Amino acid sequence: MKKNQPKIVYSYYVLDIIHKGHLLMMKNAKAMAGKDGKLIVGILTDEATMEKKPKPIMPFEERIELAEAIRYADVVAPQETYSPLPNIKKIKPDILIESASHEEKAIEECRRYMESIGGKVVVLPYFPKISSTNIKQKIKNSK
Repeated sequence: MKKNQPKIVYSYYVLDIIHKGHLLMMKNAKAMAGKDGKLIVGILTDEATMEKKPKPIMPFEERIELAEAIRYADVVAPQETYSPLPNIKKIKPDILIESASHEEKAIEECRRYMESIGGKVVVLPYFPKISSTNIKQKIKNSK
């Protein structure tokens, strides 16, 4: 990674229900990009999401529009696999943001690739109390 040059940061989400955890991750990712850097936000397609989780409630197109409305996101891109590898191989960011909720094996695979291009992976904390899954469960239980 070149010092003092604008950075490209890639971070990805399902973004079915937007919550504070998403905003914190995007805010931190944008801060890592720096003043002149770019945050590229990947939004998982329904098919990509269903590799590991249930189908999102909100349509993909709406999730893309919502991501575009978030001020931290400079560019929003579809992510067609649960793994960000295909997108990061195209984009070649300086930093890949991962969540501590993701499998260590998958993070390690991304770390090897990022190091091979002179980049790095930053793993941010996961806040299970403010997860989309937890919010959906609270809604179900409130009936």
